[in-house]
Amino acid sequence: MLGREAETADIMRRVAAGRSHSAVLVVEGEPGVGKSLLLDLAVRRTREAGHRVLRAVGSESEAHLAFAGLHQLLRPVLANLDGLPPRQRSSLRIALGLTDPADHAEPPDALLVGLAVLTLVSDLAEPAPLLVVVDDAQWIDRASLDVLSFVARRMDSEPVTLLMGARAAASLPGFDKGYERLEIGPLSGAAANRLLDEQPQPPTGRTRVRILQEAAGNPLALVELTRASAAAGGQPEGSRVEGPLPVTDRLEAIFARHLRHLPDATRRALLLLAAADAPDAPVAARGLPEAADTRWLPAERAGLVRRHSTGISFRHPLVRSAVYHAAPFEERRRAHLTLAQLLDEEPDRRAWHLAAATERPDEQVSRLLLETAGRARRRGGHAAAAAALERAAELSPRRADQARLLADAADLAVYTGQLGWVEHLADEVRGRGDDPALTSRATLAAGRLMTMGPHHTAAFALLSRIAEEAADARSPRLLDALAAAAVVRYYSGEESQRQRIEDLLSQVPDSPAGGALRAWTLAVSDPTGAGASLAPALPGLIAEAGDDAGALTALAIVAWLLDQTPLAARTFDEAFDRWQAHGPLPAGLACAAGWAFLEQGRWAEARSVAAEIAEVAARAGLDHAEACARALDATVLALLGEPAEARANAERALALVDPLESRSVAVCARRALGLAAVAEGDYDTAYAQFRAAFTEDGDPVHYHVSPTVLADLAAAAVRRGRREPAAEPLEPLERSVRRLGTGTSARLASLTERARALLAAPEHAERHYRVALADEAGEHWPFERAQTRLDYGEWLRRRRRIAEARPLLTAALDTFRRLGARPWIERAQAELRAAGIEPNGVAPRALTELTPQQQQIVQLAAHGLTNREIGEKLYLSPRTVGSHLYRVFPKLGITARAQLRDVTGGGPVRSDAGIDSRRPTVPERTLRGSPLSP
Repeated sequence: MLGREAETADIMRRVAAGRSHSAVLVVEGEPGVGKSLLLDLAVRRTREAGHRVLRAVGSESEAHLAFAGLHQLLRPVLANLDGLPPRQRSSLRIALGLTDPADHAEPPDALLVGLAVLTLVSDLAEPAPLLVVVDDAQWIDRASLDVLSFVARRMDSEPVTLLMGARAAASLPGFDKGYERLEIGPLSGAAANRLLDEQPQPPTGRTRVRILQEAAGNPLALVELTRASAAAGGQPEGSRVEGPLPVTDRLEAIFARHLRHLPDATRRALLLLAAADAPDAPVAARGLPEAADTRWLPAERAGLVRRHSTGISFRHPLVRSAVYHAAPFEERRRAHLTLAQLLDEEPDRRAWHLAAATERPDEQVSRLLLETAGRARRRGGHAAAAAALERAAELSPRRADQARLLADAADLAVYTGQLGWVEHLADEVRGRGDDPALTSRATLAAGRLMTMGPHHTAAFALLSRIAEEAADARSPRLLDALAAAAVVRYYSGEESQRQRIEDLLSQVPDSPAGGALRAWTLAVSDPTGAGASLAPALPGLIAEAGDDAGALTALAIVAWLLDQTPLAARTFDEAFDRWQAHGPLPAGLACAAGWAFLEQGRWAEARSVAAEIAEVAARAGLDHAEACARALDATVLALLGEPAEARANAERALALVDPLESRSVAVCARRALGLAAVAEGDYDTAYAQFRAAFTEDGDPVHYHVSPTVLADLAAAAVRRGRREPAAEPLEPLERSVRRLGTGTSARLASLTERARALLAAPEHAERHYRVALADEAGEHWPFERAQTRLDYGEWLRRRRRIAEARPLLTAALDTFRRLGARPWIERAQAELRAAGIEPNGVAPRALTELTPQQQQIVQLAAHGLTNREIGEKLYLSPRTVGSHLYRVFPKLGITARAQLRDVTGGGPVRSDAGIDSRRPTVPERTLRGSPLSP
């Protein structure tokens, strides 16, 4: 390992750190720089220390096989699956193909698969630290990568080190952000010269200079160019490959040239090994010569393979690539056919080998790939299923079948978050445009995925075009397209989009089947205008939805948009209880559940929703979805009195979107920034941020979000002495209130009255305060209700009506304390002191000082659940649960688990605590309930 002393020390330091807590490191570099050797060194030293190692190596041929990488990683410990909890064990066995997925009606829950691996890893690390190494991770199948990233995010308390080796600039979903990276660069000039000196025939003179120049510090290139030069008699030209090739291509050409001098039998064996790319698989190995067979000797002498006790392996992935691509197609075809015959008992591998051996359309092979796609889908491998369907379409002899298979592939590829792939599949369907319904379906898949990105103008144009074509063809796809377009309308806030949706919606015939989607589209496009007619009908629509989780979720979002927050939260809970695993992406108005929980005072749950969506969206590169989640989390953080964290999240949200294309996110983020400024007492900044929710003329920037900012704008204006400009946005809103009458929600009416009270002349303010507090429905928004009580109590105190002020201020303080809203707690306490009451010394409840996840753990533990049971509910390992409890006991002032019931108050868990032991917890529900589109 010449010249890699620093890198070796860095990796071993991470491995050593993993003996007490988890460590994740992505080791990246160009092919040939020595990533695998560094990982080999870590493996060897770990094993010498007596610790366990799990290892997998990605391969191109297995990149389309769902969970192939995970199966390779876990193969040595499959017997340990029996110790997993039943649901986890069942899900993991289905995913790994150890149980026939046809025996199960639904695919395995993706989160349960991840939790099973997390639990298994935790158990394996119990006796001694565990090292997990994944090399050539750029070729690990997507389903396995998703599981690994799930585990990596949740093993913070485990003595586990995860090392991921990948080529530089390779896409590594789930590991692209948030993890430390070690870039293995070129060797220094001194190290490169030392490496050349270590070779059997060190180059000299012009040859040495040329090798150093062409290798550019790549260790493998230095060795191979030296070997090639020596074989050519030491001439510098002997190391040349014609043309200005990159180092990788140059090396492949050198390895390919070695093949010319090998015996035919050796070349055939090498090609079979390259096509199999799984020499350790016993079935494939049956077609290869034994390791002791003399046919391998020439390849070993040429430096192409290594022989070891378990068989034969290529010395480097570039050798395999060179061997495979240097062979004519007919020879590659024969190799794949040989392997297909050997893999009779592995239908998925057999199907892909047959596909690789097929140049022309072949109905039988296409059918086998279709069956492979079905198995992958039932196991939860959406990327693998879509890839199999795409290849099945290429091999199908009939255009109609090709279009159908490609449309099916587009539907599944949506769950990968790869918009480019979905658009490509939609273009392919369009190219076989005999069936407009299939074209519309595939294009709609691309349009739905576009809604989660930042380019909403383009997304709306696409979706409205689909809707127009569906209207002309009287296709039922029209309502689907309009429902997706309504999401874009909500995000963008563009008024012309509302008008276009209403025009097209008028062409949809009434039908019971489309009731939920029609309600969705109307409410999302124009919640204020649609409220009067939809609000009374909502309970009936929800009852009609029954067990349909998709319809329930859509109607929950409608309820939230219409400010029927309790109904929305209940329906979200009901929908999540019924949802099965449909894919890993948050779609539609996914954050609506989080906003409903926030408004109802369930702040821990709101943060959990935000964290899960941000995590999944960031991994999939869905900028707008991530921005929505960050704006939600920023708002909760500001209310909790964490202004720095709130600003960081809000600013990140603004950076991810174009504010003119994503007005909803822009206004939400500005509101969070304003609340963060209020938390710090900076009312000038707060006013500027809240004012940005309205145009210069006072019109709402966003039709649904801006009105909710009005009262906060008024409060900031009063505190900085600028009542008149703050009153401007009230005028258009009041006109809307008068126009709609009963269509105005209780929440909006209360917020408007609070703003009027704050901005009114002293002799008129009290009437507005009383109206704002008169409707008992206001209790459904506890924080906003407490703000109004605080403002009114302050107004009364300043008019020396102390006795009337005290109950209002006390009630406001109780609510703020329950929620953990520190800045408002301090303000209410100050007002009470001014009113002659010294607030009791109770600090904000200790529970509210914990993270949302810690609050959930404490609540479940207080209800008697074991660490293992808590882990299964929250998708954490038992050790992580125990570690959290160990850390929170001192914060709660307790020393034993039995005292937790006293801390939480005992009895049934309140709805605002973020946990209901009768239903799944938020992290589970958020992803299981995705996509959250109708």
